[in-house]
Amino acid sequence: MNHAQTLQAGIAEMGLAISSSEQEKLLAYIGLLKKWNKTYNLTALRDESQMVSHHLLDSLTLLPYVAGAQTMLDVGSGGGQPGIPTAICRPDLQITLLDANTKKTSFLQQAAIELELKNVRVVSGRVEAVSDMQADVITSRAFAELADFVGWTAQLLKPDGYWAAMKGVYPHEEIARLPQNITVEKVDTLHVPQLNAERHMVILRQTAAQAV
Repeated sequence: MNHAQTLQAGIAEMGLAISSSEQEKLLAYIGLLKKWNKTYNLTALRDESQMVSHHLLDSLTLLPYVAGAQTMLDVGSGGGQPGIPTAICRPDLQITLLDANTKKTSFLQQAAIELELKNVRVVSGRVEAVSDMQADVITSRAFAELADFVGWTAQLLKPDGYWAAMKGVYPHEEIARLPQNITVEKVDTLHVPQLNAERHMVILRQTAAQAV
């Protein structure tokens, strides 16, 4: 199978509705990632078929969890996962990509321009650099321990918003260390086609009485 077929088969297996033009953009994003990776070291993966499973299909597991959202913040976006694949498939969702590494944010900015992602804003810096928004959902992929993730970003979440943290193995210990005002709504085991590794989605909310 070529990369387009691998992607198409993976999307079908995940039961997602993603148009052929969106699939072309997803592959174009991988092309950009591969091109810039030589200089900017955005990902440890060099193999394009691995990028399809690890970067595209893995990121697309987020889509069902942002179905009702209008604004999203992707913290520690790195090479753009899950923010850019999500932006491609949800052009109506306003997405802010945040990373402290200026090389990575340069790439994100260029990718947003080349892929014509008008719904993407790139911010370079730490969480404090995004003081002008409150998001419906804040996500990250393997960015930080859960307690740190919610502690650093709580002020950027709408009162009725939630966190969608993408994790590998089930984060029992991290969940145990969460502050008392954070509720674990659910932890879902995810299946990512062609990816032989554990993946979990952790949905967290602030307890109503404590919400700021």
